[in-house]
Amino acid sequence: MEWIERLNSVINYIEEHLEDEINYEQLAKIACCSTYHFQRMFSYMANVPLAEYIRRRRMTMAAVDLQNSNEKVIDIALKYGYNSPTAFNRAFKNIHGITPSEAKTKGALIKAFPLISFKITIKEDVEMNYKIEKKDSFKIIGVAQPLYKEIEKNFKIVPQMWQKVATNGTVEKLVSMMNTELKGILGVSACNEEDEWRYYIGVASDKPIDEGFEEYIVPELTWAIFYGEGSMPHSIQELEKRIVAEWLPTSGYEYANGPDIELYLSPDPQNAKFEVWIPVVKKPNN
Repeated sequence: MEWIERLNSVINYIEEHLEDEINYEQLAKIACCSTYHFQRMFSYMANVPLAEYIRRRRMTMAAVDLQNSNEKVIDIALKYGYNSPTAFNRAFKNIHGITPSEAKTKGALIKAFPLISFKITIKEDVEMNYKIEKKDSFKIIGVAQPLYKEIEKNFKIVPQMWQKVATNGTVEKLVSMMNTELKGILGVSACNEEDEWRYYIGVASDKPIDEGFEEYIVPELTWAIFYGEGSMPHSIQELEKRIVAEWLPTSGYEYANGPDIELYLSPDPQNAKFEVWIPVVKKPNN
């Protein structure tokens, strides 16, 4: 329950700072995990990305201000962090379907997005196959791209990477470089607090790096490793959501500061076999 309490503390903090710049690092500190892991968990549990949730709450309160005060539109825009009237108008219309000026009209129809509250809900009695395993550090070789610190901006980057490597011969080259016990294509989100965030598609290998490839050292960590199968990408997304929403809150573990790993064991996207690795550490007193 401690994890749920932290998430609700984050919601309270957001609500108290809708008129301020909200720092994602501060939210992650309240949740006691990395900025990357916090955003992923929030998105899975709230069914909306963190940035979109904050935007909806700001536009909800902006609409209330527009209808119940004599403040100018530009003043309300500035109040909620929009220095550009054009940007405020666009954001407001995306949420409410009307412009801020139209919202001032008596009888104008606006939307309200209430603040959310987290609780544990187990929707179905379906087992999850996993193991806890400590692994030594290992090297991966592959291709990589930088990621944005606001993870919803990466929703197009990663699928485009996979499409590219699947059609330009990169996957075949990577498979030929595998030479360790860890077999399969890896998707690695290397998003720690200190370095630039990067996403790697690669394989575990101790071979020298060929031109056009990069290397990344996965640190020694304890992992919760979950096995799954089904059609891609739906099945792996559902598994990741269940890990965060159902397993993690009551597991006695919390996220460690390490990469997330997806291990693809078979090439057929309609009948895929895969593993999801999340870095974990025992909670205090567990």
